[in-house]
Amino acid sequence: MSGMDRLDESVWALLHEALRVYQDSPRATLHLRHQLARFEQPVRIAVAGPWQSGKSTLINAILGEEVAPVEVGDGRQTVTWYEDGPAPRATAYSAGGVVQELPVTRSTRGMRVELSGPRPDHVTEIVVKWPSRTLRHMTLVDTPALPAGAGDDGRADGGDGILDDADAVLYLTRDARDSDLRFLHRAQEGAVANAAPVNVLLVLSRADEVGGGRVDALLTARQLARRHRRDPRVGALCVSVLALGGLVALAGRVLIDGDFGALAVLAAMPRADLEPYLLSTDRFVGPAFPASLDAGLRRGLLERFGLFGVRLATTLIRAGFDSRPKLSAELVRRSGLTELREALGRYFVDRAEVLKARSALAALERVLRAEPRQGSAQLSARLEQILASAHDFRELRLLAALADAQLSLDAELSAEAVRLIGGNGTALAARLGIDYQASIGELWELGADALGRWQDHSEDPLLNLDQRRAAQVIVRSCEGMLAELAGGYPPSRVQ
Repeated sequence: MSGMDRLDESVWALLHEALRVYQDSPRATLHLRHQLARFEQPVRIAVAGPWQSGKSTLINAILGEEVAPVEVGDGRQTVTWYEDGPAPRATAYSAGGVVQELPVTRSTRGMRVELSGPRPDHVTEIVVKWPSRTLRHMTLVDTPALPAGAGDDGRADGGDGILDDADAVLYLTRDARDSDLRFLHRAQEGAVANAAPVNVLLVLSRADEVGGGRVDALLTARQLARRHRRDPRVGALCVSVLALGGLVALAGRVLIDGDFGALAVLAAMPRADLEPYLLSTDRFVGPAFPASLDAGLRRGLLERFGLFGVRLATTLIRAGFDSRPKLSAELVRRSGLTELREALGRYFVDRAEVLKARSALAALERVLRAEPRQGSAQLSARLEQILASAHDFRELRLLAALADAQLSLDAELSAEAVRLIGGNGTALAARLGIDYQASIGELWELGADALGRWQDHSEDPLLNLDQRRAAQVIVRSCEGMLAELAGGYPPSRVQ
């Protein structure tokens, strides 16, 4: 945060100090230089979860295109990186350092690559370049499904260190059961993870299945997510919990005229005639179906929408969302994808430098633990000092609490708090609510006024303890902004 040493600058300096200490260790220097290079790259977000938790569907929904999963051989999945690129391209990296450019084809299940060189079981990861505005700001990592009970065997990583390679994690689960929480707990061991549990979003990814798949299932799932957010065990492991109907989200993003036309035919049927056939997939694709839609078309609707999605879409068309753009937008909104994309921006993309600095600290912590030597104790002390003074992590935790209204501040006060800690943008002008080119004097006056108000709130006996502690975080944010202004704020950073 401004006014104190910027976290990324402090970590950058610490990594260079560590390179001097470990200059004769090829393994350690490789890891440290890798972390330095990552400061220049988009934030890395791993998508992880158990089998059939909807990881590939979520990636497709975020990108708005069906590019996942990437399959090798007989359908086996490996770690797949999705990065921005000028044209579709896939590269396989195999054990022994073999690199191969892969022919890319599209299938009904997503992208398929054909291996002609290395054996499929030797491929360790695949990098997909895909032209996407979203991928300019983040790299998505599709990870192999975690084995059942990955959190129950006492091992920290059923997922081969997925959290080590990512700056942030979208962890998908059907119901956030205890095994999911145990996995996240064991996968985030260490001083850095314990001090800053700010890089995980927990996603209830099969929200359309809650309550037997009723039309109000997504609303019920949002209420369940809210309860999870208020569970201290969950809050200690992630920054927030969101509900998502992944199939509905993807269907909304890629809805075509043909599918809308078929759904409109269904919506035009008398409700009493249609509803018995929306109770099971067998009835929906069976020969007795009363509408003039062939079975193949109905199977296609089930593959893309699911039975719940068909039920929801026909209901929405009857309710007035009677064009493809209207229905598409409403399906996306109802699915929870809008909230998820906003959370990705607020907690991960906007805080990319903070999360990359956190990843670098965690990597350095692993190096220090694996190779203790003369000078490593001083590095450990400096690492702990940075963690103790890293105000950016406190801002992220407070931002999550404010987003969920956990502090019960009135609407106006909460909106100002969100803005001051960077919820509307982390640039100084955005924090102070300025949308034009302002002078240093104007910014100073706004910052000083905010500081005075929140100092009063931090000492207000009418506020409870949690509210006063939140005010203290905001006070420190305001002090940091004023200190940065006093130090000669660069004009390019004001905007």
